[in-house]
Amino acid sequence: MGCRFDEGFMNQLVAIERFFLIGHIAAMVFGLFGLLIIVPNPDLIMSLPPYGQTLFQAGMTSGGVVYILLGAVAVSIYAYRTLGLQPWLTFMLPAVFISLSSELLGTSTGFPFGHYSYLNGLGYKIAGLVPYTIPLSWFYLGFVAYLLALAGLAQLQLPKWLPRSVVAIALGALLLTSWDFVLDPAMSQALVPFWYWHQPGAFFGMPYQNFAGWMGTGAVFMSVAAFFWRKAQTPWQVTQAQLALPLTIYLSNFAFAAITSIAAGIVIPVFLGLVLGVAPAIALWWFAKPTNVDSESSEFLPANPMPIK
Repeated sequence: MGCRFDEGFMNQLVAIERFFLIGHIAAMVFGLFGLLIIVPNPDLIMSLPPYGQTLFQAGMTSGGVVYILLGAVAVSIYAYRTLGLQPWLTFMLPAVFISLSSELLGTSTGFPFGHYSYLNGLGYKIAGLVPYTIPLSWFYLGFVAYLLALAGLAQLQLPKWLPRSVVAIALGALLLTSWDFVLDPAMSQALVPFWYWHQPGAFFGMPYQNFAGWMGTGAVFMSVAAFFWRKAQTPWQVTQAQLALPLTIYLSNFAFAAITSIAAGIVIPVFLGLVLGVAPAIALWWFAKPTNVDSESSEFLPANPMPIK
């Protein structure tokens, strides 16, 4: 007997998911306005009315936290309604704990990313080292990157000697790292930086080791998710319409980082991110399974419908 699901409940989930997605994007736009227009013009800050100054201060102290939390919630709802409870948790929990372990190790020893420290602005620091929001950003960007890779590769013919799951992990990790190409220079060298490098590297202030750390960390938690998802067909069957949120999350976060970098005069990482991140992400979406307009499949329905209890 096929699974049935409460369509009204699913529509409510979609509405809530979109609310958080819009809030996530709006928070990034607000952050760009503050970083690029308000901060460089202190006279403009002083000319704001008291409530405006209060809003600005709140945005500067908690804006980064808000946009990460909104993104993590939007992706969590999406993962739950599209793939189900177990696939969501078996990606999120490894992503959070493995990335947190890497970040704690990195801020303590310099491995695997290089020697760096977080400043204020991204929330409470775990062990006084890593803001609690950082593992959440690894989760939601890692999830959309990996799902784009899975869905896109499902429709492509690969050589028999090349395991599709291995390629998906490599591509997902590359998309995640390509976002960092652009984000890291901007966030570590902006007028209001969120972290800094103890020993600035050769790549626009970043050590090349940082990218190996990103690729490695992303590949590890995606491999753990692949192990738990090894018998699941649903992630491979996600359609183009169902990939609307993952692609929107990826492109909007890339745009935030790119605009910040360009404003700081940092252009080459943006170009690399476009080539190695944006172009493959769009191509993977394009290669994904088209939505069958003659069936009930749409962005509103889960790829693996949840049964009614």
